[in-house]
Amino acid sequence: MSLDLDEGRTKLLLQKLVGFDTQNPPGHEQICAHYILTEMQEMGCRAQTIDVGEGRTNVAGVFENGPGPTFAFNTHIDVVPAGDGWSSDPFSLKESNGNLYGRGACDAKGPMTAMLEAMRLLIAARDTWSGTLLGVFVADEEVGSIGAREYVKTADAVDFCVVGEPTSCTTVVAHKGSVRPIVRVHGKSAHSGMPDLGVNAILKSAPLLERIIEEHERVRAKTHNLVGQASLTVVRAHGGVADNVVPAFCDFTLDRRMVPGEDEEDVLKDIQLLVDQAAKDAGTTAEIIGFGPTTGPATETDSNHPIVKAAQYACHHHNGEATPLTGFQGGCDLVHFRKLGAEGVVIGAGSLTVAHQPNEFVPIDELMRSILIYHDLAFAMLGEGNTPTVQT
Repeated sequence: MSLDLDEGRTKLLLQKLVGFDTQNPPGHEQICAHYILTEMQEMGCRAQTIDVGEGRTNVAGVFENGPGPTFAFNTHIDVVPAGDGWSSDPFSLKESNGNLYGRGACDAKGPMTAMLEAMRLLIAARDTWSGTLLGVFVADEEVGSIGAREYVKTADAVDFCVVGEPTSCTTVVAHKGSVRPIVRVHGKSAHSGMPDLGVNAILKSAPLLERIIEEHERVRAKTHNLVGQASLTVVRAHGGVADNVVPAFCDFTLDRRMVPGEDEEDVLKDIQLLVDQAAKDAGTTAEIIGFGPTTGPATETDSNHPIVKAAQYACHHHNGEATPLTGFQGGCDLVHFRKLGAEGVVIGAGSLTVAHQPNEFVPIDELMRSILIYHDLAFAMLGEGNTPTVQT
């Protein structure tokens, strides 16, 4: 099948998307979401925006094309803060040496651009496939996945999905999960000139920190061949209210990374036991007072599933060489689409090593190849009998 790619249109679309400031926090995806809405409507999709909080907006487009499975393209509208160190305006797409530079160029407005272009190609050739095509672009993936969590609460079942993240046009089938309990160690305030009249919560935290170190050594034995080790560490600490007051509390935000196969409830039970034991060791009280936002649990798609085979075929065909299956050390929204019954993969142009960095970029040749990969993957799952065998 000959496909009519339009590099100029693709660059212009990415330029428009990068130009929307959707730094998270605060996100403010609403204006960008309405632009994506218009793009999908012009293709012939039935599309709508979905508010998931003040200024936080998802956009979903549906193209129903007869009986068959439902295939979803998904990625996120928000980007991480631009930060300092850029050699050009992070919200004005710049082309140089075969690359396109800008915040979100690869994470993930580049993948979004390629997905929209793939949808355009599929809809133009609607007589060659049958089923339902979705474009689901969500808010807040970079912090707490509010958008994906809200979308799956009311969405219909999805059979297959591809999540757009920078993978250098290779197939990712697994990602880590995370949970971030906030632990408060209690003490008793007093004048710092008479510290023996109080209980110093910071000093009482020593057993907690020691047990966290021990627990990390235990959980890092949980390994996964694609995503590596589980882990536990401290990412934030805060205690005390003034320089002349013995601190009555000390709060710690823990980051527990889970590998596929771990159960979140079991992980939380282990952390609660750790907190209780540390408090007993310190002769004080401690509790989990809340949780920091995360993208959610870990997940994995079976490497023998047809969507994985189709993804590997498409990547091999358009990259010109076989590439291994891989996994993410971090998380993404694939886990949430699993709640809709979807089997899925993660694929996108650009490298994770330049995402979240100054001068983030996507190679133009990868961006254009990713359109073909997305098209072929969706076509394989929606066109009866089109799922190919992996080339070796």
